[in-house]
Amino acid sequence: MDRLLTAAPIKLKDPLELQIEAQSAVPLMKAEGVSNLSRRAFLGFGASALVLGALLPSVPVRAQTAAAAVKPGTRIPAFLVIGKDNAVTLLSPFVEGGQGINTGLAQIVGEELDVNPSRFTVECAPPGPDYAVINGLRMTGGSFSTRSSYPLMRRLGATARDMMIRAAAAKLKVKPESLKTEDGFVIHAVSGKRLSYGELAPVALALPPRDDVALRDPASFRYIRQPVARLDVRAKSTGKAVYAIDQKLEGMLYAAVQHAPNQGTTVRSVANEAAVKAMPGVHSVHTLPGAVAVAADSWWRARKAVETLSVSWSAPAASGLDTVAADYASDGLLAALKSSKEAGLPAETEGDAAGAFATATKVIEAEYDAPYLAHGQLEPPSSIARFNLDGTLELWAPNQMPELFQSVAAQAAGLAPDKVILHSPMLGGFFGRHFLYGSANPFLQAIQLAKATGRPVKVLWSREEEFRMDALRPLSFSRFRAAIGKDGRPTAIQARTVGEGPLGRWFGAVFKDPVDSSAVEGITEKPYAIPNRRMEYVKFPHPVTIAFWRSVGHSMNDFFYEGFLDEIADAGGQDPFALRMDLLKNKPRHAKLLGTVAAMSGGWKRGPYEVDGVRRARGVSMASPFGSETATIAEVSVQGGETQVHNVWVAFDPGSIVNPAIVKSQIESAVALGLSATLFEELVYKDGVRQSHNFDDYPILSRRSMPAVHVEIVESGAPMGGVGEPGLPGVPPAVVNAVAALTGQRIRSLPLAKNKIGV
Repeated sequence: MDRLLTAAPIKLKDPLELQIEAQSAVPLMKAEGVSNLSRRAFLGFGASALVLGALLPSVPVRAQTAAAAVKPGTRIPAFLVIGKDNAVTLLSPFVEGGQGINTGLAQIVGEELDVNPSRFTVECAPPGPDYAVINGLRMTGGSFSTRSSYPLMRRLGATARDMMIRAAAAKLKVKPESLKTEDGFVIHAVSGKRLSYGELAPVALALPPRDDVALRDPASFRYIRQPVARLDVRAKSTGKAVYAIDQKLEGMLYAAVQHAPNQGTTVRSVANEAAVKAMPGVHSVHTLPGAVAVAADSWWRARKAVETLSVSWSAPAASGLDTVAADYASDGLLAALKSSKEAGLPAETEGDAAGAFATATKVIEAEYDAPYLAHGQLEPPSSIARFNLDGTLELWAPNQMPELFQSVAAQAAGLAPDKVILHSPMLGGFFGRHFLYGSANPFLQAIQLAKATGRPVKVLWSREEEFRMDALRPLSFSRFRAAIGKDGRPTAIQARTVGEGPLGRWFGAVFKDPVDSSAVEGITEKPYAIPNRRMEYVKFPHPVTIAFWRSVGHSMNDFFYEGFLDEIADAGGQDPFALRMDLLKNKPRHAKLLGTVAAMSGGWKRGPYEVDGVRRARGVSMASPFGSETATIAEVSVQGGETQVHNVWVAFDPGSIVNPAIVKSQIESAVALGLSATLFEELVYKDGVRQSHNFDDYPILSRRSMPAVHVEIVESGAPMGGVGEPGLPGVPPAVVNAVAALTGQRIRSLPLAKNKIGV
């Protein structure tokens, strides 16, 4: 066998160790994007394109290093490429993954640049210091892209437009005040002369940008706040969109992988290596950390070959929770979370909770849990690696943090970061899948195999390997207590959350707060006026690889809290909608949203009531995820023990918006994913092994189960919040609260499909 570590040595550290080191290294290597951008500009856009910047391959390293002092997002040349044909290309700090960020950025920049967004081409920018626009960090996630870059992108467009006007004024020998712009042209009304941005760019390039450019009055917006058609619709609907799975390189080998059945185990031996190497099209057989791989002239041949390998694996630990042991099971971990006696850290404290419980008329308690979830993205993970003759490593890797992936790739290959050219293709599925989760990503395998074979290698995981290796949303548990006064209103609430969040797992070296916000968000900082609160967090590390998942901690914690709030209402003899309104009387933004969703649904009615002879009921919830606010009502029936959701109404307040059509589609898709998790999804561990292998044994929402979704956008004028994730957290509690109203059964453990529900 071609043993990778002997045939072509690469000293690989543990993927998590690489990531931790890379997090601290990223700020030191931001400058390498200058040379990469130069390469991308000249090779990707062709000689006819004029790059707005002196980005030459001959720039010495010391000059590149000086660029690290550049304030991210301030240099026009790093973002805009204008061709002589007046075509505009925007290099985006963010990765398009179906959320519509490319279209939104084109709207924002185009508004101020005075170029119709439909004329933009938007591509993901290479790694570099200019794109660290989120408080010195670059990532696509947390529903943060638009809200973090909105002022910056407006100023970028306005600054570029000002440069064009000043360049035209110099060329025409007129005052800048006598000029106006119109869709990529500078116009001198008196003489009737029109100069395109493309022909002005060489002069504009020599002008220093101004810091005091005026921004357009929002009252005169033409593109922002309009339902501009998405830039990627035609390519995606005609099959022309190129994802990582579609990409090919000359001389490329295809590699398929078989991972260890138990996480953390390794290859002991391969019994039939010679026979597999003799199979048609097979180039070579390799061992990798925790896996075996076959490289071949087609992926199908590689897959058939790797599945034929007879591999003996090392044994996992017999028991325990430090690793994924042979007896590891989801229900065993849940039992451990429930039985934890460790003192909790205060996540939120207000008033005197102990005193309120001591004098309460009634005290209620409940335990809530939610399972491991897979991302279930449409596109299976893949990566391509190629070592070039000039000593560089070129990598095509779906990701949400280009600089971090570049840094880890450089360390894995034994190269300086500026020797790694990273391409970030658009994502065929998102949901937080493409952060760096150690061995849950295939790009390190591609690097190893390209080094070992001396050829470009494309690693593509089968759907089964994706389910085996995907980093999971954590299994979660919280225990609640509430004190209720004589008037039936809550006087205190207490919660104990035991588990682990992805923020602490993957970015603990950066965010050092002992309370992992991704584990408690949706339980803390709720808007309700409950005077005495004590929320605590107990860290209980998972042995499995955990991940960010769409809406992260909110995806389960708002279900926990809002479900328990309905229990509080019932225990106090209160209507759950009326109680929420009462608790929000000093929160006008939230109260308006709750009133709006009730009006959308034709007025609040809990039920049960009949529609066409079938009993239905409604549930309500609120959530405050990612700087936005939502109010949700779901209408359900139960037939044959199966929950059917008929309608979901969502009132959504993100403060302000860019594209209402994209906002609406994001809410609708978030509702669909939230329903899928509520009704069906669950990844189970048993005997140390995941029990789901593909979508046949990991059911997701079907068309038959999809309800009508009604969305109303409420722009409160608050600071702009996120859009991609906030529509999800309100769905599980609204559905479960509706089921409780209809059947009297309070479901505290998802998904609903594992519970016997009857009317």
